[in-house]
Formats: sequence, C-alpha cells, structure tokens
Amino acid sequence: MQIRWHGRGGQGVVTAARLLGRAAAVYGGKFAQSFPSFGTERRGAPVTAFTRLAEGVIRDRSQIYRPDWVVVLDSSLLGNQDVWQGLGPGGSALVNAPRGLAVSPPPGVNLYCLDAAGMAREISGHLPVNTAMVGALAGLTGWVKLEAVQGATADLLSPSVVEQNLRLVEASFRWGEKIRKGGRKE
Repeated sequence: MQIRWHGRGGQGVVTAARLLGRAAAVYGGKFAQSFPSFGTERRGAPVTAFTRLAEGVIRDRSQIYRPDWVVVLDSSLLGNQDVWQGLGPGGSALVNAPRGLAVSPPPGVNLYCLDAAGMAREISGHLPVNTAMVGALAGLTGWVKLEAVQGATADLLSPSVVEQNLRLVEASFRWGEKIRKGGRKE
C-alpha cells in the first residue's frame, strides 16, 4: 500500500507518515518506509510525506507517484492539483474536513471526510490532527491494528501529549473501522 500525505508545515505531516510506518513495521509485522519531501521549509508551507507498507521487503526508494491513498490534513490544499496527482480510479482519499465540504476528487476515487480538527478539539481542545488521520486511515484500511498505532504513538510522541493522542487515535480508528465494516462512506 502506498500513501501520500499532504499538509502544511507544523501540522505533523511527517510525524503522521512516520507513525503509520512504525506501527506497521515495529508492531504490525509488516515492512514499511516513510519519508518527507520538503519545498520551502517554513511553518504553513505545503509539505508532502510518503509511507509505503508491504508484506515483504520494499526495494523502491522513490517518491510515490501513483498512491493507493492520499491523506490531506489541511483542506485548503484541495485546490492544489498536486494533491490528486496520480490518484486514479479505485484509489482513496481521506480528508480532514467536516461533512458537506464540496470536494471533487478525480472520477472513481473513494472519498472519506473526517472532521479531525473537531474531533481533536473535543478530546483535548488543541491537538494537531495528524494522529487522528493516522488512526482513521488504519481503521479504514484494516492494514494496521489499533494497538500497533497506539504503540507507535507512545514511542514517538512527547510523554506530555501521549495520553490525549492515544484517545484521539482510538476515536478516529473506531470511526474508520465502523465505515470499513459497514461498507459506507462518511
């Protein structure tokens, strides 16, 4: 599975890619790689990161040009053509956006919108959305278990924010799992 992450500097896009990769490789018994791609390195500038997950050794070290999933942490980036580039029919997109947002993915792309910002505010009042998006993606795909994402979250995040992020991961995972098992989109 190949995932391309889009967000802005300071939103935890690179951390999200690392979290999913670590969850799969360290706690899930799979192979993974994650890496960022930076343009201008400043807060608020567009940032892209990548995660590859596989059952076997991953030899490809290039950027991901034909993702299976695109995850967008900031819906203001949806007008940027790069977000949808290479995502074709049968691909899927997870966007941090409230329901009803007018989003037009390419034809044949499955779209899932999670109000991760609202979920984060509800749980702690101020968390970034990156861990919510990782949990939701894991729940939607079923490729990485909740316990694996929780383990990676506890490993990579500062102890002062781990507990709130674990609650956020669980809530968003359950959201994605419910959709996957129910066969419907949100």
